[in-house]
Amino acid sequence: MRRSKNNKPLLAEQRRRKILDLLEQEGQITVQELVERFGMSAVTIRSDLDALGASGAVVRSHGGAVRRLEPTHDYPLSLKASVHRAEKTQIGQAAANLIQPGEVIILDSGTTTAEIARQLKVRGLSGVTVITNAVNVVSELMDAPGISVIGIGGILRPVSISFVGPQAETMLKELNADRLFLAVDGFDLEGGASTPDVLEAQLNSLMMKVAKETTVVADFSKLGRRSVSRIGSVDQVHRLITDSKAPEAFVQALRARGIEVIQS
Repeated sequence: MRRSKNNKPLLAEQRRRKILDLLEQEGQITVQELVERFGMSAVTIRSDLDALGASGAVVRSHGGAVRRLEPTHDYPLSLKASVHRAEKTQIGQAAANLIQPGEVIILDSGTTTAEIARQLKVRGLSGVTVITNAVNVVSELMDAPGISVIGIGGILRPVSISFVGPQAETMLKELNADRLFLAVDGFDLEGGASTPDVLEAQLNSLMMKVAKETTVVADFSKLGRRSVSRIGSVDQVHRLITDSKAPEAFVQALRARGIEVIQS
């Protein structure tokens, strides 16, 4: 991006409105791009983005910001990976700490489940079998000693880099697992777990059936929200792993229904 030709500095409110306009057009933007466009310091731009993030107008990402992600929209994995990174790392660590040697687990597609796979390697567990339909999870675990990976094939969804469809469901029906770690786009008290894509939701629903227990892994931004395709009800979920920013009322409502909540 080029430096603004207007020599008169913009007021903070004007500059932030322009940042919102840019995000609406481009989806995401970096601090460096905004520095070049507005001729302001990186410190000032970060302050602008922090203020917009605190108001809920944008989502802060590593090195910049993205426009607010809606639970009904299917975003590319690369974009989802750039937001709430610290929360996802903490959730991944808490989830990996639950897994015991000899267990069979399912990791569905998503950036949070990829973080669980990454943390599994850090723990160095042996004798663990991971069932997954996600290419990014397979990529994380392909060089992990002591971890066996069963990849579920089917129709490739480029936006999530995962496999879905009848072939994937047929293969999954022949398997059993101790735990499912389910990354979702929405999780609310009435609708339960949900995701934008109907084929992904159907496969996720089957994952819940073949696993002994289901743990939803979701940062605070997914809670109390609902996406297009329903995966399963709240009562089918045994545990939620989230972060410290999760709404207290939501957490207490889950616990009142006998669902364990771990806040990392």
